[in-house]
Amino acid sequence: MVIIHIYGASKIKFARIGDIVQCVVKKADPYGTVKDDELVKVVIVRTRKEFRRSDGSYIRFDDNAGVVIDNPRDKNPRGTRIFGPVAREIKELGFDKIASMAQEVY
Repeated sequence: MVIIHIYGASKIKFARIGDIVQCVVKKADPYGTVKDDELVKVVIVRTRKEFRRSDGSYIRFDDNAGVVIDNPRDKNPRGTRIFGPVAREIKELGFDKIASMAQEVY
């Protein structure tokens, strides 16, 4: 996927954990719910760049990852499985279903 827009502000250059972005799907599984060249909304769940929490600690992951959602109001994922850990901030932002489907919440 390639990010083409970050919702919430016009001058932000980089997305952080919990941001909703618009992406273009470059390569998709032929049997999946998302198709090639489709515009989708994605919530960022992992970033390699460290993220400062309110208690002063930092969290960082080994890769960048996002979850495709149906719309920003409902915040429901379009998929049925989520691989890898997600940040605790995802649950705090109201993405409860994504946090419950994840293997681990850091």
